[in-house]
Amino acid sequence: MKYFCKKDNKSQCLLCPRKCRLADGQRGFCSAVINRGGELVFESYGFSSGVAIDPIEKKPLYHFYPTSKALSFGTFGCNMGCRFCQNHHISKHKFDINRSVAATPEQIVQTAINYGCRSIAFTYNDPIVFFDYAVETAKIAHARNMKTVAVTAGYILPEPRKEFFSLMDAANIDLKAFNPEFYKKFCLADINYVLDTIKYVANETDCKLELTTLLIEGLNDSSDELKCEFEWILHNLGADIPLHLSAFHPDYKLLNKNRTSEQTLLTAYNLAKEAGLNYVYCGNILNQRMSLTSCPNCGFKLIERNGYNVNVTGLQQGKCGNCGHVIYGRF
Repeated sequence: MKYFCKKDNKSQCLLCPRKCRLADGQRGFCSAVINRGGELVFESYGFSSGVAIDPIEKKPLYHFYPTSKALSFGTFGCNMGCRFCQNHHISKHKFDINRSVAATPEQIVQTAINYGCRSIAFTYNDPIVFFDYAVETAKIAHARNMKTVAVTAGYILPEPRKEFFSLMDAANIDLKAFNPEFYKKFCLADINYVLDTIKYVANETDCKLELTTLLIEGLNDSSDELKCEFEWILHNLGADIPLHLSAFHPDYKLLNKNRTSEQTLLTAYNLAKEAGLNYVYCGNILNQRMSLTSCPNCGFKLIERNGYNVNVTGLQQGKCGNCGHVIYGRF
């Protein structure tokens, strides 16, 4: 791991905003980085907590080679402290070789090729905490004409951020709320670093960006907060960045909240469309209208979805088949 420095007999991680200072043998907040003799290393490098072949829509990415397959893998740990984590069985645990599968970057890429995947997705836990593993895999993937995808909370410092996203062809970044207090209380994090990452990816890289906001009733779903979020997206990123509004289900340390209702998602969906966002979707529910991609210029149906059954009907070489309007994404 190269993003660290030595200071006062400790080694300080410079990968994420926590900047953990670790004595020999000590782990960072993320549980993934450990100090070994003054060097910070990713303990799970070369080991995966799970590998699967997924539809790209599951990431979720709706504007990145629809209907294609992605080889998905992750490790252990996370640099966020989300009380509602839906992958806590791996993100809140340190590396466990008995729950892991050895997989070199070369093996991951070759497996993706063997199964006819278009991309490799760094997911399940945040790839920022297996940075070196993801970066090396991405380099090999690109050399073999394989695309790369990151599913992340975007909690990373500027220097490693530049390297990381230069190697990602697409990313779905969680914007968990549009409220600094929510981030502090429920994620143990600073929203400003996340917003900076989102702006950087959208405006300064070739990485195709989509956003996801998990709506939790009574915590981050007020109309005022959502309107502020949608206006921020519009003015900082543009109208074309796809936004996924996803339904929460009780999990981890937030078991006292109800599952998000379809009406809550519908209200948020309508507010986002009224704000001027062109591509808005609802996740964790089955609703074909709120998963449809239409041309923002003429309204022509382009991509219809029913769960993971996807029908690309109106696209022609990345453009609307009716009016020729260029559609955001890669197709």
